[in-house]
Formats: sequence, C-alpha cells, structure tokens
Amino acid sequence: MAHTDFDGSCLCGAVQYSITGDVKRFYHCHCSRCRKATGTGHATNLMVKPETLVWRVGEEQIGTYKVPEAERFFTRFCKVCGSPLPRHVPEIGMVVIPAGSLDNELLITPQARIFYESRTEWSCGGDGLPIFAEYPPAI
Repeated sequence: MAHTDFDGSCLCGAVQYSITGDVKRFYHCHCSRCRKATGTGHATNLMVKPETLVWRVGEEQIGTYKVPEAERFFTRFCKVCGSPLPRHVPEIGMVVIPAGSLDNELLITPQARIFYESRTEWSCGGDGLPIFAEYPPAI
C-alpha cells in the first residue's frame, strides 16, 4: 500500500512504539468483536509485517485478553490506561495496529469496510469505500 514511518502510544504514554515499513492493509472492521473491543461502531486498523514494529517504551505494561471461544481474536492494551495497542497475529503473519493509537497523521486512507454485514444500523458508512461481508479477497 504505502511505505511509512510513524509512532504510536497509549493514552497515558506508558507504552510507545514505532513502525517503519509498508502498510499492507488498512480497514474499518464492523465485526461484533471489534465493536466490543473498541466501544465504537467499527475498529479502524492498519496491518504491517511484524518486523516493522519496535516497542520504544513500556512493553512490560502491555496486557492481553484472549476471547476464549475465538480462534484468533485477542486484544492487547496498556495495563495503566486500558488503551488498545498493536497485536501480532501469527495466523495472518501481520501486526494489527489500532489506527487511533497513532501519534502521526496518516497520509493514506482506509481501503475497505470489512464484516459489513455485522454492521450496526447506527454505525457510519456510505463513504464510497468497498464493502465486504467478511474478509476481502487476498490483496
């Protein structure tokens, strides 16, 4: 998608990270788990290769919650303030980065809305982005 360098952190600043590399995917996900994990109508996530992520400060402050019945869904968060943080998902070979945790303005825009059939009626949409019932075809 695009080569970029950016930094991110949690709300309190206890955890900080940097990314240097190519953004592979950038989606709004409307699945029920992403809605619950973010407390919003959708999660906006970037995906990058694991080697592009460097924890700068506070890696020991990262907590993890694994949804018991989920094959691969889990969240990572700051143990101090609870903010969502990047998580490495080995099954897809990517690090999922909550876009709201970024400290820099992105010069790219989301590619699509995924799991759109799970969308709540009050969630945003209608912006012309491609929509997919579940995962999009491989990019």
